[in-house]
Amino acid sequence: MARLHAGNRIVAVSVLLFASFMDLLDNTIVNVALPAIEQELGASPAQLEWLVSGYLLAFAALLVTGGRLGDILGRRLVFIVGVVGFTAASMLAGLATSGDALVSLRVVQGAFAGVMVPQVLSIIQALFQPRERAAVYGIAGAVTGLAAVAGPLVGGALITSDAFGIGWRSIFLINVPIGILLLVGALLFIPETRSEQAPRLDVLGVVLAMSGVLALVYPLVEGRQLDWPWWMFALMALSPILLALFVWHQCRRAAASRAPLLPMSLFRDRGFSAGLVVQLAFQAGVASYFLILTIYLQSGLGYTAWDAGLSILPFSLGAILGSGVSVPLTAKFGKLLVLAGSILQGAGVAWSIAVVSDRGDALTISDFILPLGLAGIGLGLLVVPLLDVALATVPVDNAGSASGALSTFQQVGAGLGVAVVGVVFFGIIGTSFDSATMRDAFLTAAWVAVTAAAIAAVASLLLPSIAAVRTRAALQVHDAPDQQEPLKGMTS
Repeated sequence: MARLHAGNRIVAVSVLLFASFMDLLDNTIVNVALPAIEQELGASPAQLEWLVSGYLLAFAALLVTGGRLGDILGRRLVFIVGVVGFTAASMLAGLATSGDALVSLRVVQGAFAGVMVPQVLSIIQALFQPRERAAVYGIAGAVTGLAAVAGPLVGGALITSDAFGIGWRSIFLINVPIGILLLVGALLFIPETRSEQAPRLDVLGVVLAMSGVLALVYPLVEGRQLDWPWWMFALMALSPILLALFVWHQCRRAAASRAPLLPMSLFRDRGFSAGLVVQLAFQAGVASYFLILTIYLQSGLGYTAWDAGLSILPFSLGAILGSGVSVPLTAKFGKLLVLAGSILQGAGVAWSIAVVSDRGDALTISDFILPLGLAGIGLGLLVVPLLDVALATVPVDNAGSASGALSTFQQVGAGLGVAVVGVVFFGIIGTSFDSATMRDAFLTAAWVAVTAAAIAAVASLLLPSIAAVRTRAALQVHDAPDQQEPLKGMTS
């Protein structure tokens, strides 16, 4: 074992956080590129949905498995594989000549992101002692906020300026030089670490879980275009059966003392189960809303990609503000912050619906400042405390699995939201892309996001009590010095 020099640790964590930034950027940057992709490649509405949800669902499918692979094979090795795969997929996506090819490469991108991203926090935990991690996690939160702001703006700037003369392709090809730099940094500065007691992979669990989700999402995305054949409804009926098989398989693994992908015992905890519902619902609302908003602004009102990015900016800035406010208040207000965040997020989206309806074709960027700023503040108030609140009554031994479940539900919720809103939005548009029809489609479909926020608000009432959150926070502070030293399992 070797202890890293402080300077090398800073470089190592910079590499890790920049990789996380690249993933988050790709999560948001593609929305403003959808109209340009549709125009050049002739992509269908279903393909536009898959460009967003395919990435999210592939990421969710590999998230837990990617973390386990790092524990078994070595976190630096798996991180490097993720970076190389993500960079290669980005390069090929930038060269794609059809909608089908681009969708496939977005799925590959998401899968390699699911391999890469779990290593970030795992390596940080190995590099830093418990008392040092709070500062690093704070920086990681700032990176998340920066990515939320940068995604639509960077995408809008690249597309509107026709950077390098390649249009929307630049949003993917820009990852190539960044990926090369990350690869060099990882090879030079990130040490190899692995778990001394890594659980075995549950491949069957992953297949059953994601098959169950896809059996629901695929008909929602493709059904309208294929005129809803009978087998689409058969697939949707198969979804709960596959998910039930997943639950049965997880119970069998737990009974045999083999680590399940998702311990079913967690669902006996009402507060944690409520946290999963909140996570699923609010992510579905956010992802679905910004998909239809960017398409409406560009295809319906003729906004440039840059203008569309500027319209979304108040939401990102509001989210940063809300996050900053909620950090010191989590232990004091607990689930009340999550409730307030859900209400403000839903109110902000509802306000934006009223603004779009009232302003019509005269809608301007400044019209979104207050409603989207309010919705963004709501998101910040909700997302920051949710993890601590949802895990407040979860046994410490299951905290890792519970955290992984919340992250997975985050991606699945976003994918489901995109699928559901697509049924409404593109169903109303049909083949008519005039501004009035697209406005009607937006005004109707945006209520999906409001409904999702309302579901999150109701579920937040069932989260663990404020007293439980305070007790958990006090225990974490008390137990921190007894946690393992950093760099355990590290090889030089």
